[in-house]
Amino acid sequence: MIVNLPYFREIKEQHAKDILMILLERDESFSVLAHTPAIKFDPELPKNITEQFTDVIIFAIANYTLQSAHISDDNFVFEAGFGEENIGSVVTVPISNIIQITQDEVPLFVNAAATLPKEEKPKNPFAANPRNKKFIKD
Repeated sequence: MIVNLPYFREIKEQHAKDILMILLERDESFSVLAHTPAIKFDPELPKNITEQFTDVIIFAIANYTLQSAHISDDNFVFEAGFGEENIGSVVTVPISNIIQITQDEVPLFVNAAATLPKEEKPKNPFAANPRNKKFIKD
């Protein structure tokens, strides 16, 4: 299936990055739907908030959140408030984990590969060949 191909994932990631850059340059509000497990919060959010998260989470990028939003390497980073207490946290979303970008409920980007498991590359490429196992110490 094409969504499993590494270069397909790279194309989708670059596409998402391009769309995010356009929206940020134009200072226009939008929403991002992302696969939750790889998202980082700094500082970490209290358990009573994170336990309400599902496998996907939608972020409304507007107002202060929009003003703080930027792209850093392969991540979409912004500040947001969570819960009734509006607890502030810097949110780091790997762009490869963005499932959808919408503006006024119009989908601008959809990535079917974002929720699929990523292929793990062996740490030692020499170890990938089964004939080399005899040369590798455990």
